[in-house]
Amino acid sequence: MTSKPQMEIVTHDPDVGVYASSSDYVHAVEVRNAQRLLFVAGTMGLDATGAVGATLEEQLGLIWSNLRTILASAGMTVDNIVRLTSYLRDASYAEANAAARVAALRGRVIPTTAIVAQTLDTDWLVEIEITAAG
Repeated sequence: MTSKPQMEIVTHDPDVGVYASSSDYVHAVEVRNAQRLLFVAGTMGLDATGAVGATLEEQLGLIWSNLRTILASAGMTVDNIVRLTSYLRDASYAEANAAARVAALRGRVIPTTAIVAQTLDTDWLVEIEITAAG
């Protein structure tokens, strides 16, 4: 019996010919030998009943809890996340959003993008979508 090759994530973060990344993200990751890709829709800071978190911090906590639940449903964890986009209702949310991401990923850096956008509901302060590989 032959074993399947282990998935490998290779960071590509050139420092010549392109602007420098910061300590909380990289320009690109290459996923080798992945068997599955999971594309997760924008996830909001709502609890299981659909109620929105009262504060930015509460919404970020709910978002990451929701993402962990969605990932677990596919047999994955936050370690499988290879790409993340945050949609912020206000640019002033960027620092708290980045801190929550760094904490959730336990310092692991991935390609990220943050966009200031009008959310469909004014109570939704942040929405995050991810791509995971396994």
